[in-house]
Amino acid sequence: QKKISDILEKSAPKPGVPADLQNLLSQHFGENRSVIEIDELKLSDSCFLPANDLTHSFSSYLKEICPKWAKLRKNHKEKKSVVMLVICSSALRSLELIKSMTAFKGDCRVLKLFAKHIKIKEQMNMLEKGVFHIGVGTPGRVKALVEQDGLCLNSTKYMILDWNWRDQKLRRMMDIPEV
Repeated sequence: QKKISDILEKSAPKPGVPADLQNLLSQHFGENRSVIEIDELKLSDSCFLPANDLTHSFSSYLKEICPKWAKLRKNHKEKKSVVMLVICSSALRSLELIKSMTAFKGDCRVLKLFAKHIKIKEQMNMLEKGVFHIGVGTPGRVKALVEQDGLCLNSTKYMILDWNWRDQKLRRMMDIPEV
């Protein structure tokens, strides 16, 4: 029986495109929603920023797609929210991206949004007490924080999906069943 890792090792993985996300949303919500609701889930191409073609570091990519970051960061005063939300497939990948964005983030505050060694109540308390500009975490923890009203997405201007990165088993975030 062929494994996904065997197939991917032989062929170069093609990067994800906006249509992949649209298809994933349609598959996930298709059975439970009316035609009108499914139509409302469709995102126009203007909602998507260009993907990182890997010629940029993560920091330089963020600088390119968020040219007005300094102004957005300065004007953000809301608690329980972030201006930029980066969603990764794992806690280790989240830490890796946080380290690689040091040139971009400057003096803004970054919050780790994953379950590894951090309780959800602690994260909710941190969000209530302070102003954070960037949140980096896993889909499961972000979902839990939103559902428990610990994280409000109203002031989120950028949501970055670490869509094309592959783990040791060569899985992308969308290949993980829990996502």
